[in-house]
Amino acid sequence: MGLPGIDGIPGLTGDPGVQGPVGLQGVPGKQGPFGRAGLPGQSVRVGYTLVKHSQSEQVPLCPIGMSQLWGGYSLLFVEGQEKAHNQDLGFAGSCLPRFSTMPFIYCNINEVCHYARRNDKSYWLSTTAPIPMMPVGQTQIPQYISRCSVCEAPSQAIAVHSQDITIPQCPLGWRSLWIGYSFLMHTAAGAEGGGQSLVSPGSCLEDFRATPFIECSGARGTCHYFANKYSFWLTTVEERQQFREEPVSETLKAGQFHTRVSRCQVCMKSL
Repeated sequence: MGLPGIDGIPGLTGDPGVQGPVGLQGVPGKQGPFGRAGLPGQSVRVGYTLVKHSQSEQVPLCPIGMSQLWGGYSLLFVEGQEKAHNQDLGFAGSCLPRFSTMPFIYCNINEVCHYARRNDKSYWLSTTAPIPMMPVGQTQIPQYISRCSVCEAPSQAIAVHSQDITIPQCPLGWRSLWIGYSFLMHTAAGAEGGGQSLVSPGSCLEDFRATPFIECSGARGTCHYFANKYSFWLTTVEERQQFREEPVSETLKAGQFHTRVSRCQVCMKSL
């Protein structure tokens, strides 16, 4: 046998081979470490407001889940130049942070303003304090002025009226905030006054009173219940008597009011 020969030159690269079959699934790996805590989320504030009037000396609490924006005193309407300007009790403007028997000044074309120079008046929701025999002033006034709170609400609130002595139900998908009596309008000196929109929460007062507001004289700085003040409420209407006969005149006295005053409920959309 002869000696081994010299190594030959490397051959050309061959063609790629055929792809092999899919391999078996591997074993699951170990659980990785927990990630870092995320940043605090931010809720969307849509800016709805709800006003709650206590008809007492106590500042009312906002409904559950709502925060108070401010507390104040329940302004119903003001009268200047013998003309009334009404405040809807369902709007934030009816809850003034500070009380004064004369909360405004008047100005003329001569660029002159006057304060407490005329017999202008302010009217406020009142409390259950006994009606005084004489006008009250200064430190005696607070016990007669209703307090209020302006609350931040997640959705709009509405009032629903039954025109019956039964409490109406909230629409489907709405929740109850409070029940009350259907307050329609009011008049005072010179037959001036105003009213509440019946869809507004201000038209549903939690307590019924034949005299739900008190008059304050700006110039004298006193408040009193005068005989020329009237409150108007939705009444009960029998469904079977609609369009059938004229209303029957009647007079109601203390203890009978609740038989003819419509009930209501303030409701808020559930989100």
